[in-house]
Amino acid sequence: MVGLVKGFKGWTIILLLMGLVISGCSTNTATNAEQTPATETESAASGENTSGNETEPATRVVQDEFGDVTIPVQPQRIAGIYVEDYLKALDITPVVQWYNPMWGVQDYLGLDVPQFDTTGSIEALLEYDPDLIIVDGGVDMEKYEMYSKVAPTYRLPESVLQDSNQILKTIADVVGKPDKGEEVATAFEAKIADAKAKLQEAVGDETVAVVRLNVNDDTLALFGVKNRFTGFIYSELGLTPHPLVSKMEEYQEILSEEAVPQLDADHLIVFPSNGEWSSPENKEALKVLDSKLWKSLPAVKNNQVYIMERSQWQSGAITANSMKIDDLLEKMTP
Repeated sequence: MVGLVKGFKGWTIILLLMGLVISGCSTNTATNAEQTPATETESAASGENTSGNETEPATRVVQDEFGDVTIPVQPQRIAGIYVEDYLKALDITPVVQWYNPMWGVQDYLGLDVPQFDTTGSIEALLEYDPDLIIVDGGVDMEKYEMYSKVAPTYRLPESVLQDSNQILKTIADVVGKPDKGEEVATAFEAKIADAKAKLQEAVGDETVAVVRLNVNDDTLALFGVKNRFTGFIYSELGLTPHPLVSKMEEYQEILSEEAVPQLDADHLIVFPSNGEWSSPENKEALKVLDSKLWKSLPAVKNNQVYIMERSQWQSGAITANSMKIDDLLEKMTP
């Protein structure tokens, strides 16, 4: 009987040990099962593709003028329609450069990339496989939706469009280069401060006006203080706008022949709407600057008319504005 009891106790101990082993295995299996979904979630959040060897680019949601848009965290192939200037300032080469048959391209950027005709089919962008498209205020909701069919598209908010620094910082954030954006903005602000002091010393309160020679119809367009291309020379560089300029509500106005004599600014800045001053197709338009009305203006008589090139003066972006500063310092200061 004693032997039977001892045997029974032995078997009981063995069974208990086996139960502990099985229980431990079950616990480990359950723990591993619980950990697996968390690992997959982290991988998905970091942009890893757990279903294969390739990696999917990480994305994030940002808000543009028309709502939320999902974009790559680190875009590699960017099309910046009308905003290539800012991409270049951030050391990014866009996959295309916008082109318009009436205006040409922004030659001052010196980009060696294919041209994208903004008056043609947006689907032509598919050929260049962008992973992000950035557009400015020239794109409405209808065009925005068309661009969005090609690639994730970010439309700059209206609230930043009048300030090149704000545009720069916004684009820098969208493309994942906020630190570079701050660096460029800081350098530009320092350049403005230096130029403003030099122009104030050379020009003082003498009045300034910017005029574009429209070569397609031989007219003169006066640019107002709110003009996105040239308004910063008044608001940031401190030049004094001529009364006709300061009173303008529109970005620009065509000057009638009767209004030309009223443009008695001390300094006049002039550039053509297309091509260069030496372009053969502009010869007829140049006759406007040989007219008696034009030659009667004080700035013309005092040799204070500054002939500028079209390219950077028909852009309000940060690289163009930096080049305009260089132009003004060259022409207006000793």
